[in-house]
Amino acid sequence: MAETEDAPTWDGFVAPDLGLIEELARDAIAALPAPYREAAALVALRVVDFAPDEVIEEMGLTDPFELTGLYDGVPLTEKSVMDQPAQPDVIWLFRRPILDEWCERGDVGLGDMVGHVLVHELAHHFGWSDGDIAAIDPWWERD
Repeated sequence: MAETEDAPTWDGFVAPDLGLIEELARDAIAALPAPYREAAALVALRVVDFAPDEVIEEMGLTDPFELTGLYDGVPLTEKSVMDQPAQPDVIWLFRRPILDEWCERGDVGLGDMVGHVLVHELAHHFGWSDGDIAAIDPWWERD
């Protein structure tokens, strides 16, 4: 199909890569309310295409597209100053399931989708209630 001035082609577009998903997640952290922003920035962020098979199996899932994100750590509400950390707290974002859900929804921007997943994983870290999540992420009431 020939390209015309009025009809651009999609040839120059590529799928969002791991780096873009991470950038959108970091933007979402920067947009958090001040009391949470600094603490959220201390949580390690990892973006990969899918959760490892052993994680999928441990969670009893049958499809890797079912898991868009995962918090791996001890919630702040359960930590003690006397505890020695065994590993850093990590939020995992899974690019392909995030993109799949984003496409299925079709009514939100990718940055909003990534932010939504990130906030829900941060909720595990901070020990947020449903009300806390809803105050930060208005999608919580739409899901």
